[in-house]
Amino acid sequence: MNLATVSATVTATFSRRMRLRLDDGREVNARIKGKRIKPVCGDVVDAEPIGNEDDWLITNIAERRNELTRPNMRGQVEVLAANLDYLVVVAAAEPKADWFIVDRYLCAAELMGIDACIVYNKSDLGMESARYELDTYFDIGYDVVSCSALTGEGLDNVRGVLESHCAIIVGQSGVGKSSIINSLLGDDVQKTSEISDKSREGRHTTVNSVMIALPGGGWIIDSPGVRDYAPALESSTIASQGFREILEAAQECRFANCRHLREPGCAVKDRCETGAISPRRYESYKRIVNLTEQLSDGKY
Repeated sequence: MNLATVSATVTATFSRRMRLRLDDGREVNARIKGKRIKPVCGDVVDAEPIGNEDDWLITNIAERRNELTRPNMRGQVEVLAANLDYLVVVAAAEPKADWFIVDRYLCAAELMGIDACIVYNKSDLGMESARYELDTYFDIGYDVVSCSALTGEGLDNVRGVLESHCAIIVGQSGVGKSSIINSLLGDDVQKTSEISDKSREGRHTTVNSVMIALPGGGWIIDSPGVRDYAPALESSTIASQGFREILEAAQECRFANCRHLREPGCAVKDRCETGAISPRRYESYKRIVNLTEQLSDGKY
C-alpha cells in the first residue's frame, strides 16, 4: 500500500464518483481508478489523494462481509450496498403494501446473515389492512414497528431499533423512507416527493445511495425506491434459507432434498394447510424459486 493511501468508507455514490469518510473523520470526494472496481455504499476502500486536486482516488475495495444484491435486466448481479448488519423494510398504507417485495428483502437479509425489521409507516391512515401481515412477521421473530413520519408517532421506536447499527432502509417508492430519515434527523436531509395523484404510486426521489449518521449512533443507508425487487440467488435450492419458518419446518420433511413444492411428506406444505405457516408467505417462497429458475434459464 502506498504511504499516502488510507482506508475510507464509501458514504455516497454518484455513478463513477463517490463521497468518502476517511478514518480521521474527514469527508472527501473521490473518483474510481479504472473501470474494474465498483464500490457501493458501505464499502471499505483504499484511497489516496490526487496531486493538485481536491478529489481522492479509490484504488481498491476491501473484502466485503456481505452484499445486498439483485439481478439486473442483463442477467448480471448488481450490488446495492455492502457491510451491513441490519435491514429495514418500509411498507405503508399508500402506496398499497406489496408484501411479496417485503418478503424478498427479508429473504435477502436472511441470506446475508443479518437481522431485519418491518416498519409500517403512515399509521395515521389506518393499520387494519396490514394487521395480519405484521402479526405474522412478529410471530416469525422479526422486529415490527408502526410509525407516522407525518405525526411523529412511533418514531422513537424506529430510532431504537436503528441505534448502533449500520443499516439500509429499503422499500417501494413513496412509502416514506426519506421522510422517516428526515424526521429522525430533525432536518430535511433527504429529498421527498408527494404520491402521484394520478397513479397513486410513489415517484423515485433518492437518485443515489447515501449513508447518513444517526444522532443516537449508527448509520443508515437510504437507497432508491423500487417498484420491484428480487434477491440474486445462486440457485433456487437456497431460497428456503431466506424464510425462517420454512427452514425450520424443513427439518421434518420426509426427504432431505425436499424443495417444498410437489414432494410427498413435505412438512412445509403440511404446516401451510394447518395455518402454522402463512400461505401467502409460502406463495412468496414459490415465487422466488420460480423467478430464480427463470433468471437461470434466461427467460426473465
